[in-house]
Amino acid sequence: MNQITVKNNNIELTVLDFGAIIQKLIIKDKNGNPTNVVVGYENSEDYLVDDMFLGACIGRYAGRITNGEFSLNNENYKLHQDKSVHLHGGLKGFNQKYFKIEKIDHSKQPSIQLSYLSRDLEEGYPGTLKVLVTYTLLENSLKITHEATTDKTTVVNLTNHSYFKLDDAEEVNDYRLQLNCSKITETHDNLLPNGNFLNVENSKYDFTKEKYIGETRLDTPFAIDKGSDISAIVKSKKSGITMKVKTNQPALIVYTPPKTGSICFETQNFPDAPNQENFPSSTLRPGEVYKNESFFTFN
Repeated sequence: MNQITVKNNNIELTVLDFGAIIQKLIIKDKNGNPTNVVVGYENSEDYLVDDMFLGACIGRYAGRITNGEFSLNNENYKLHQDKSVHLHGGLKGFNQKYFKIEKIDHSKQPSIQLSYLSRDLEEGYPGTLKVLVTYTLLENSLKITHEATTDKTTVVNLTNHSYFKLDDAEEVNDYRLQLNCSKITETHDNLLPNGNFLNVENSKYDFTKEKYIGETRLDTPFAIDKGSDISAIVKSKKSGITMKVKTNQPALIVYTPPKTGSICFETQNFPDAPNQENFPSSTLRPGEVYKNESFFTFN
């Protein structure tokens, strides 16, 4: 397992070739103290048995797919499913694959680029998919770019699954959160969407104005309001760290896990889009380029 570190004057990033995992993302708090703002294992080998997808590239499809199946071009594809849910790419998704290190750049905009070749019918998905993941450090931002091409029509939805921890508190209750998301997807008890959208107004999901997270716990697909330059803002008064999330994707899955005192912002398409006609298409055809471009900016 290879470990790569790049840095600029404000950010230090450490990435593993296993799962293209972000192991460390170090910035300075209000007192100038270096702070690792992602949850991770100090021992890289621990990722081999991790079941939380910590910091990893998620694919070939991030999120849930109903009954572990979808139809494409009049052909049905069966995927791994557990209790009628296919999750995060299957039994052995991209989070458990070794990526190839393509480029390491130590210039003024340091970057790490990794690639993975997902063969036709790996985990049941059609087409050989070529994946590029690029991590770039801008002045105060981490830019994450996922790109993919295919030789056969397929579905794809890639994201990074970092757990952001802005201070050393055991819970995120005192984080202040704003989401430029006025709707969520309505879901069944197993968190699979039913295809409908619900307004968040006057519900526990209403973070359209900044407020404390408090006791609210989320594992929720939010629809990013069109025209929003920023998708999410989260702040810790304790550390003085603010993080802003910006993406070209339509959805933001916000997840507050039951442990680790952290919060995930999964920038992606909606879960189960291959089976939901009114969700944005997740289909990728030969000659097209899939691109998820997301920014995580700190101050």
